[in-house]
Amino acid sequence: MTTHQTSSLLLGLAAIVLLAHLLGALARRLNQPTVIGEVLAGIALGPTLFHGALCDALFPAGIRPLLGALAAVGVASFMFLVGLQWDAATIRGSGSLAATVSISSILLPFGLGMLLALYLMDDYGTGDRTAFMLFMGIAMSITAFPVLARILTDRGMTRSPLGVVALACASIDDVLAWTLLAGAVAVSGPAGPDQWRILLAVPYLLGMLFVVRPLLRRFVARRPALTLTSTVFAAVLVGLLLSAAATEWVGLHYIFGAFLFGVILPRTGGERLRADVHERLGELSDTLLLPVFFLIAGLQVDLSRLDAAGLGTLGLILLVAVGGKFTGAFAAARLNRLPVRQSAALATLMNTRGLTELIVLNVGLQLGFLGRDLYSLMVVMAVVTTVMAGPLLSWIIGRPADTGRAGESAVPEHAADTANTVDTAV
Repeated sequence: MTTHQTSSLLLGLAAIVLLAHLLGALARRLNQPTVIGEVLAGIALGPTLFHGALCDALFPAGIRPLLGALAAVGVASFMFLVGLQWDAATIRGSGSLAATVSISSILLPFGLGMLLALYLMDDYGTGDRTAFMLFMGIAMSITAFPVLARILTDRGMTRSPLGVVALACASIDDVLAWTLLAGAVAVSGPAGPDQWRILLAVPYLLGMLFVVRPLLRRFVARRPALTLTSTVFAAVLVGLLLSAAATEWVGLHYIFGAFLFGVILPRTGGERLRADVHERLGELSDTLLLPVFFLIAGLQVDLSRLDAAGLGTLGLILLVAVGGKFTGAFAAARLNRLPVRQSAALATLMNTRGLTELIVLNVGLQLGFLGRDLYSLMVVMAVVTTVMAGPLLSWIIGRPADTGRAGESAVPEHAADTANTVDTAV
């Protein structure tokens, strides 16, 4: 790196952190998740405003590959933390409610997304018909577990029966969505001489679940007072990076390896260790690395040429995304005898997409499943569906101060039994 590149990189990083912090704080004052302000910061620095002049001044072409590398580390860290938070105990005890709501809230928008892809094929298709249809279905099916958990935490609903069910649904939804995306990448990923590597994905998964995870459990069980020393933290980072590199090498995306390593870290006996890892890595990720990802994502969003036809397409995307997710979740909740208001609240929460959707969209853009114009519209959809979750939830079940009472009495007993078993750290 030259002196000019180094100074440009450091100046650009300072601008990213400052703008992300300011707009994130503004989002919190408006009772919105911080991620909304940070995403808008990335879009504001992109080509949508001033034809990219601001971005070109702050982030010359020579440093953008370096920013892209930092963004990849940020996404890997975030996916690891998502896996670290995922806990099967959240799902146990919720009976059929969480499973049916999750499956229904994925299948309906997935099918509608594929139909929408057929309609958009002529204008926005990328050549690979199957990949385009699969990816549009998956993109419509995403629920962002971390953003949903943050909304519940801010409202004091994490331990309420409705909050427990919502977390269980989002947990199942996460696993199903990532499984579908991994399958789509494996089936429709770019062909090449090394495509045989994808066959190693299954033994890798089995090895992580049935060899590495038991070894980690034994290691933690023999050290009940294990704390996060610099050596332990370094070992966790090495495991995260190696797992991410492995899935990237076999032909899947690195996000799957990062997520999987977070999932296999021991829960029982390792609660303090997991909390310390989350705190130490999460601070760096939230403050520096993820804002860089939002910048890279924003650089690909160009709404400056949006016309009436584009607005019509955006409206159709929102209709399919919101309507499919809401209808699927609401119908399944009502079939499980959940009252109308709580069913609507649960369906609203399942429509939260946030950062998880942005990661999925960037995977699609990198692999050629999406073109840049459609990517821009899908990013807007992700922002809109996340922004609307909080106000809609307040309208349905009341303000945060009222949600404890509103959520306590109307959830079936098989879901209410789990209210004291969940402790989600976000």
